[in-house]
Amino acid sequence: MDQEMLNALALPLLFSVIAGMYAYTRFPERRPRVLLVLILMQLVGAYAHAMQPGMPLFVLLSLYSLVVFGLMLHWFQNPQPEHATERVQKG
Repeated sequence: MDQEMLNALALPLLFSVIAGMYAYTRFPERRPRVLLVLILMQLVGAYAHAMQPGMPLFVLLSLYSLVVFGLMLHWFQNPQPEHATERVQKG
């Protein structure tokens, strides 16, 4: 029974990690939103684990949370610089 939940979540979690890491590295201005989406996917996985607990799903979620935690640590250590406002000269 717990194998069904693993099969249902394995590919979406794998896709979200790959797409999230791509978006995190490619678009620095979108990093907060990317991290939010990754955390929300982790919550979906946690809910699925609460409904049908199993060791393979727990291992998958642990690896997923390790990636998200690493990205969050990187973001907290290297915050975005403040964007300077552009000055437009009239005339």
